[in-house]
Amino acid sequence: MAEMTKIEIITRQSKLEDLKTALNEIGINGMTVSNVLGYGVQKGQKHRFRGVEYSVDLLPKIKIEMVVCTVPVDDVVNTAISVLRTGEIGDGKIFISPVSRVIKVRTGEEDREALL
Repeated sequence: MAEMTKIEIITRQSKLEDLKTALNEIGINGMTVSNVLGYGVQKGQKHRFRGVEYSVDLLPKIKIEMVVCTVPVDDVVNTAISVLRTGEIGDGKIFISPVSRVIKVRTGEEDREALL
């Protein structure tokens, strides 16, 4: 059985189209994208409105999730980093987790066949 890995990428919403294009070019043909809210160590950002400073506690981000077994995980990670890295706070995070089993509900296919 081929090793299956779940990759979750949380990043700026403005980078979605560039990331989708780059991932399609390396063979990623399925992903789930969700709008999420959150903050990291910086605890959001300070903004000014009419001279008054206020905090934005939860920043809008996107979360891209995919399970891969035929495309090398390092290819996905390196592609994502090359598209997302600006050097600024908020570029995002990539989480990598092993997947032990996948079942396609419609057909009952499992694991690699369920991903195709």
